[in-house]
Amino acid sequence: MAIYIDIKKKLEDFSIELRLEGSSGRIGILGASGCGKSMTLKMLAGIETPKEGRIRIGDRVLFDSVNRINIRPQQRKVGYLFQNYALFPTMTVEQNIAAGLRGRREEKQKKVREMVERFGLTGLEKRMPYELSGGQQQRTALARIMAYEPEVLLLDEPYGALDLFLRERLQQELLEMLRGYEGTVIMVSHDRDEIYRFSDELLVMEKGRTAIFGKCREIFDNPVKLEAARLTGCKNISKAKLLSPYQLEAVDFGIVLHTDRRIPQDTAYVGVHAHELVPVWGEGQKNCMKVQEKSITELHFERQYHLRPEHGTGESVCWSVKREKWTELKERGMPDYLKLPEERLLFLK
Repeated sequence: MAIYIDIKKKLEDFSIELRLEGSSGRIGILGASGCGKSMTLKMLAGIETPKEGRIRIGDRVLFDSVNRINIRPQQRKVGYLFQNYALFPTMTVEQNIAAGLRGRREEKQKKVREMVERFGLTGLEKRMPYELSGGQQQRTALARIMAYEPEVLLLDEPYGALDLFLRERLQQELLEMLRGYEGTVIMVSHDRDEIYRFSDELLVMEKGRTAIFGKCREIFDNPVKLEAARLTGCKNISKAKLLSPYQLEAVDFGIVLHTDRRIPQDTAYVGVHAHELVPVWGEGQKNCMKVQEKSITELHFERQYHLRPEHGTGESVCWSVKREKWTELKERGMPDYLKLPEERLLFLK
């Protein structure tokens, strides 16, 4: 379902000014804490009101400041899954699911039974929220929302308070439960891996504004903007000084990089992902920087080496090495150089 957002709202520290037009069923919103992600969802849901602008979902206009349209939250057909699930603590599972339903008693009971079965809650109907696991609470909250058939589902960092193991398991459960849902799902998160797994389209926000919007995979591969590169996981970013259409100085890395492709004229930074760096022993090659070991971060499946470029500005470079490469490093020692593959360089505004 197509979604169009063009809104402005003044906040205490900054203003939200967003414009996007999405067409996929899964949209992710990625941004640093406090950039306006949750406020954006609240404006879509009608909990908060933009100062001006327009919100349209499919053919339905939910908000239009010019034509004085502002549909009430209850009439927007927008479901909002809060981080803490917001279940009614004194109601059972089936009572929570029925809470937002209207119509005859028989119809409501039929819908509740349908949701209980669909979301794997059979046998839990009479339990209170405090008697449920985290996954069961999530399924109950989602069943309550989906019972009234929303056209849009908003997920506001639904796993933020959970530990890593439970978070990954519930992410997979949620994807399974939404498999047949034909509406649009918009999820807010500051977890780039979560967003990457979930999203078809991605909005990267920076202080209330659109840093970039487009296909999720394309943005991760080529983020274009500095803030988008940082948020999508690029750890190695240097100020860039353009020397020619095919040559630039990576100031913080202390090297001149040569490319076969034309460098965009507005390039202000150059980046490379930590896992894209290539070790070189012996003589240096094109686009190589001489490095010295500074520190190591030990992870279960990889090591992150923090290295100091010999001619850089003092900022360390992060090099990620998968477990299968550890033996080679032990035998050969640390490389003399790290090569920045030309085809993997990120030219950033």
